[in-house]
Amino acid sequence: MSESTAIGPTEILSILPHRFPFLMIDKVLEVSSGKIVAVKNVSYGEPHFQGHFPGMPVMPGVLQIEAMAQAGGILAARSGDFDPTTQVIFFMAIDKVKFRKPVTPGDQLVIEVEPLRRGKIWKLRGECKVDGKVVSQGEFLATMAPRG
Repeated sequence: MSESTAIGPTEILSILPHRFPFLMIDKVLEVSSGKIVAVKNVSYGEPHFQGHFPGMPVMPGVLQIEAMAQAGGILAARSGDFDPTTQVIFFMAIDKVKFRKPVTPGDQLVIEVEPLRRGKIWKLRGECKVDGKVVSQGEFLATMAPRG
């Protein structure tokens, strides 16, 4: 696969089945066979901030992991190993997850994911960064299944 410099919202919506409020990828800055870099703009308007936590909004860590997984889905689709019109990708396992710093409204989450293994079962490593500093990271397994 040749390197692409960006993927906008229309193509993201054609690849991922997720929609607001669960779509965690706003833009893809770059994608190649070995890596994807995507962006999530964190906004006060997101519904989870109403309860997580009132007066001290923090983006839930599970949503950061979900952002990494969604970026991995786009990577798989662009590599040709996944057809979003006939398949879906499901989590199988999450491992080595660490949360290093809170993510708050106004932050721009930069999501970097690389494949460690490809096939019917993918293993991926991801990091989320804010201002160049790692705020969360982890490894995860995902499998492709027929859309049904």
